[in-house]
Amino acid sequence: MAEKLNHEEFIKKAIVSLRKEGYKGIHTVYSGFNTAFKKYFDGEDPIKVTNQLATEGKIVIRPVKGGVMLYLPEEAPKTANAGDEALKKMGL
Repeated sequence: MAEKLNHEEFIKKAIVSLRKEGYKGIHTVYSGFNTAFKKYFDGEDPIKVTNQLATEGKIVIRPVKGGVMLYLPEEAPKTANAGDEALKKMGL
């Protein structure tokens, strides 16, 4: 059997393999990622691990209805600072 993937390798492989055509990220719940992660890593918490990797800049997390989306950093949608946008619209 091949050597087991580490957390980062597993998550990056999941993002590429589980995303639907036309999408750059995966929904952690609807794609089956959370369940697969727990099964592969013997019950480890995927939330804790994905948050840590996001803090390190290795993946990007975006909150969405029903969970979060995971992206590779180079493919994540760019988000404008909402506060800056609001001030701009207010003319301030």
